[in-house]
Amino acid sequence: QVQLVESGGGLVQAGGSLRLSCAASGRTSNIYAMGWFRQAPGKDREFVSAINWSGGSTSYADSVQGRFTISRDNGKNTVYLQINSLKPEGTDVYYCAAGHRSGVGYMNFEYDYWGQGTQVTVSS
Repeated sequence: QVQLVESGGGLVQAGGSLRLSCAASGRTSNIYAMGWFRQAPGKDREFVSAINWSGGSTSYADSVQGRFTISRDNGKNTVYLQINSLKPEGTDVYYCAAGHRSGVGYMNFEYDYWGQGTQVTVSS
């Protein structure tokens, strides 16, 4: 099994920045793709960003392109999401996901493990 623990969420003003982290532990040797999703109250979980094992391939949702940056440190089994220019969209819970697939994944079902989430609230 693989455990994922997110951190770095909080309350931030619109236009501000946050850096989310997701630390993986357990049987991580066959974890390749990692991603971030987010979910607002009453809405479906949506894809935010993903990265492959080497970090050479990344993908972003159109809504965050140019403002968010995903990266990973395999030595620390950690993936990061740098969030800049936050928009006053209220509260989202950001979830980290990890999977056995080799390339980036865009859909929930493409990931095998999920963290508990970290809440990000953007005030206007």
